[in-house]
Order: sequence, then structure tokens, then C-alpha cells
Amino acid sequence: MEHIRMPKVENVRLLDRLSSRKAVLGTLYLTATHVIFVENGSETRKETWVLHSQISSIEKQATTATGCPLLIRCKNFQVIQLVIPQERDCHDVYISLIRLARPVKYEELYCFSFNPKLDKEEREQGWKLVDLNEEYNRMGVPNNYWQICDVNRDYGVCDSYPTEVYVPKSATAHIIVGSSKFRSRRRFPALSYYYKDNNASICRSSQPLSGFSARCLEDEQMLQAIRKANPGSDFIYVVDTRPKLNAMANRAAGKGYENEDNYSNIKFQFIGIENIHVMRNSLQKMLEVCELKSPSMSDFLWGLENSGWLKHIKAIMDAGIFIAKAVAEEGVSVLVHCSDGWDRTAQVCSVASLLLDPYYRTMKGFMVLIEKDWVSFGHKFNHRYGNLDGDPKEISPVIDQFIECVWQLMEQFPCAFEFNERFLIHIQHHIYSCQFGNFLCNSQKERRELKFWSGMYNRFEKGLHPRQSVTDYLMAVKEETQQLEEELEILGERLANLQKSQLGDNKVQSKQQDRSKQLRLSTSNNSLANTPQEYSNDLKSFPSRSPSQGDEEDSALILTQDNLKSSDPDLSANSDQESGVEDLSLVASTAECLISNFADDTKLGGVANTPECCAALQKDLSRLERWAERPSEIQKRQMKSTAPGEEYFWAPQ
Repeated sequence: MEHIRMPKVENVRLLDRLSSRKAVLGTLYLTATHVIFVENGSETRKETWVLHSQISSIEKQATTATGCPLLIRCKNFQVIQLVIPQERDCHDVYISLIRLARPVKYEELYCFSFNPKLDKEEREQGWKLVDLNEEYNRMGVPNNYWQICDVNRDYGVCDSYPTEVYVPKSATAHIIVGSSKFRSRRRFPALSYYYKDNNASICRSSQPLSGFSARCLEDEQMLQAIRKANPGSDFIYVVDTRPKLNAMANRAAGKGYENEDNYSNIKFQFIGIENIHVMRNSLQKMLEVCELKSPSMSDFLWGLENSGWLKHIKAIMDAGIFIAKAVAEEGVSVLVHCSDGWDRTAQVCSVASLLLDPYYRTMKGFMVLIEKDWVSFGHKFNHRYGNLDGDPKEISPVIDQFIECVWQLMEQFPCAFEFNERFLIHIQHHIYSCQFGNFLCNSQKERRELKFWSGMYNRFEKGLHPRQSVTDYLMAVKEETQQLEEELEILGERLANLQKSQLGDNKVQSKQQDRSKQLRLSTSNNSLANTPQEYSNDLKSFPSRSPSQGDEEDSALILTQDNLKSSDPDLSANSDQESGVEDLSLVASTAECLISNFADDTKLGGVANTPECCAALQKDLSRLERWAERPSEIQKRQMKSTAPGEEYFWAPQ
């Protein structure tokens, strides 16, 4: 807290660099661990939390009429632009953040002030969640060819290796120690992954100290032991992930690569992955392209290609594919190294293992993979990701590139992974958050000396994904709920429209059915009446329309004279008395149906809302009822029909 000059600044504006939305007014708070911006809105009061350890750079820009802009770039590629009203306040915030974002000792990191509600035993469980001995047992080692070795107990041989490593069974302690002395940083060849289907393996180390002509018998015996551990192959691949020019340049410094003349039964392969400095510059160029305001597609693609970022990602993928094919298809063991064996070697071994073993594509397996190839084998998290104030030339996005490779694979084979990109984002966030001990320090030895709480994976195991703050999670849930409510309202409106449309379709269909019935009825009625004029005279008094219906509805409800004039000679000539009775009953039922349909259509049309309309409706209904009674009179006349075999007297002439 002693580094905070200005803990609170009011009337600060937060600008949205990606859109033209109006700046948000709020209050800026500086705490010992976070920068917090709270909006002034009375309803939501959205909060933006940024860990000090997530801050990559702070830029104080030129003062304008609206205030003094402050640009904060984060290690997770988030960019925050604040406008502080007073230049003096902006300067105090700037000086405070410069110091808070660059702690000088581990005790200042967030993990020491982060206090979860767990007792000591629960905190220690985080270290035991991933057991690498269980992981090697799952692979199938130790066995007749591989054994666990404690030659590095107390980190006596290599301080950046774990205390327990797996080596070929034929490799003695003398061979291991001698090989370590001939390898950079004493990182001797050790097992990374064992493919039990064909006994092939992936081993890792650092570059040999060969110079131009030096050789080491123990190191040659070590590689021979790796070859013998795979009886199905008579040689091994030695993969140098560096460009050949870089490896040759290291010879001048007494390092270099294996000489095939000295090592029997090896095949050497260069890959060509650039060093950490090239990768850092490539990332910077790509971020500059991403920060362009409204770039054209051609400008964006040109800038992306010029950064070389995707070219580097492809090189790492190509190396992983080459190793995976060598192990799975050729059945050949592979030794991988770069310069010191903790950057490019970790990338390539992890990608190859991910391709070979589906277990590493599960959530638990992916955690184990990171612990095995990155954490335990001494990836320099502190130097590469700037946890403490140090040499900026050591910073490089090494594990970011590995996460990018995994994402590229997920995009091509989404069903092959148990997790999605949100899982990768959480891991990438906590690599820089310094909230847990997994991704701190440069080796297992340093972490054990400091005894961090390694609870990140434990939270995943319990189903609670680590997030920046509970407020962010609640705001995300609220936004998602609002979106679902809006979608529900839209779907409700669509459902109502569909119901109205369906009702209209049913109405038209019913009218069409009535029309077809009436047309059939008209042909029958011509053979039932005494004369066509009797019905035509009655129809003249039938209402031509209801007060609210048009010509189309009239044609659907009213039997016209033209329809009644049509006849069916065959029906009239061949009908008997029974068929005449059936036709009369059909007339009665059809008329009753017409009354019901007319009443329903009138209600739907809303014509009974006024007294005049009610009177007109009642008059029309009375006429319909009188017309419906006509069949009973026809039945009386039917009793006077002629004898069977003679024509009915009402048959049309």
C-alpha cells in the first residue's frame, strides 16, 4: 500500500477503443492487488478489475482538453484507456502502477495476499492433485526398458530438473552424471512420453557442449541406451528444434549439436523454430495490427502475414507432427532439444504428446501435460512472463504459442477435445495472474522452497473454474439472462403471429370446404325442388352480405342462382325415393352448418358491436332459419311422388 499515491480518482472516463460508443464515467480505485474501475450508473454499476500482475505496460499520453489519457496494456492482450481529469492525478496513478506492476520479490505477488477460505490441509491438496508418478504408470513405466531414477535427489545433478526422472534401464548413474556434464545447464536426456503400443519414446534434453570437435563417451552411451529401450527400431531421431544456422553459431560458444559421426545409429533433423527474441517481436507486430482502428481486410491480412506469427505457429505444429509420426507410424524413439531445453523443447514435446495420446485432450489430462512438460521440467515462468521485475529481453510468449497450437487443433478437430477455448483462456489468464503457485518461479526447486498454494487445478477438479472476480461472473450471468429474456420475447411474438396465420389459414380452408359442399349441394337441390324458381325466389330475399363481410365471404356462404341452375342428369335419372330422403337430410344439415358458420364469421368480423349491427344480424339469422326449414316442406311434397320406376315430378326439365 505504500506504493499507492492516489487510491481513488473520481470522474474518470473509460474509453472503448473497439467501437464508437460513448465513454463511460466512473471512479478509479487502486488497491494493493487490483486496478478497479466502477461505473457511475445507478442500475448496473459495472466493475472492471485488472490485476497488477496482468499489466504489461503503462503509457501516459499527451494531455487533451478533456483530460490526461492513460493507456494500460495487459499481458492477456486486453487494452484499457482511461481519461483522468487532472494531470497531477494521472501522474500519481501512473507512478503507482509502474511500481505495482513490477514487483521485485516473490512476497509481493498476488498469491501471498490471495486468501481463499481453505485450511492448511486443503491448500496442500492442490500440490497433490497431479501426481506425475501416476501419469508415468499410466503410460506403462517403469517396465523392462525404463526405470525411475533418483540420481537428481536434492537437485544435485540438475537444479532445473525434477528430483525423480525416468531413464533407460541400461543407463547407470555414472552414465547419467557424465551425460549431464556434457549438456547445457546439465539437462541430460530424460523420458517425456512413452508410447507403450510399440515401445517408442519421446525424450528431451538440452544441446550438447560439442563445439567443433568435442565428444563425450557417457553422452554417446546415453543415446545408445535410449535406442536399446526400443527393441523394434535400430536407430533414433535426434530433433534439434532450432534453425540450422543458429545451431552452427552456437558451436563458436562451445555448444552446438550432435555429430552423427560420433553417435552411432542416430538420424539428425533440424526443424527451424526461431528463438525467444524473434517470437517476442512477432507478437508485438501482431498486436499492433490488432489495435488498428477499422482496418480493411487486406491491411489486416497483410499485417498479420508480416508479423510472422502464424508462420511460427506452423513451425511448432510441423515439429510436433513429425515426432508423432515417427513414434506412432515408424516406431522410432526421438530425442528433442533446443538450446537449453526449456522453451522450444517443451512446446514440441507437448504438441506431439497431445497428438499421440487422447488422454491429454481431456481437462485432467491437459493439466497433467502442462505439469509434466512445462512445470516439472523447469520452464522459466518467472523470466518468460515477467512475474518479477527483470530483464525485458527474457520475456517471450512461449506457452502462449503452445496454447495457440492447441486452439488451432481444436478448431480443426473440436470433437477430439473435452474442453473448449474458455478453458485455454482461463489457463492463459492464470499464467500471468500470479494467483497460484503452478506458474511461478523458474523450476520445481524454487517453488518448493517458497511453498506456494497450487490450488488452480483443484478448483477445476471441484467444478469451479477460476475467474478474475465474482462480479465479472455475475455480470456475465446477468447479460446472458437478459439475452435469453429478449430471445424469449421475440419467440413469443413469432408464436403469436404463427397462431394468427394458422387461424387465418383454417378460416380460409373452412370457407373453401363450405363452398365445395355448397357446390355439391346445388347440384343435388336441382333434383329436389318442385321448380328451380321456388328456390331462386327465396334466394332473392336472402341477404347478399353481412355488415362486415365482402364479396368473397358472400360467395363462400350464399348459394347463388347460377350454382342452383346447374344439374346432374345422371343423378336425377337414377335416383330413387331413398336417395331423395338422404339428399333432403343433407340439405337440412348443410343449412344448419351455414347458420353456424355465418354466426362465427360475424363474431370474428366484430359486426355485433353496435345496436344497428345486432339488429341486422338478427334479421339475417331469422331469414337463414326460415330458409333452413324449407327441406321439411319438400319432405311433405315428397309423399306425393310417383310410383317407383317413374320420374320424380321435381326432376329438372
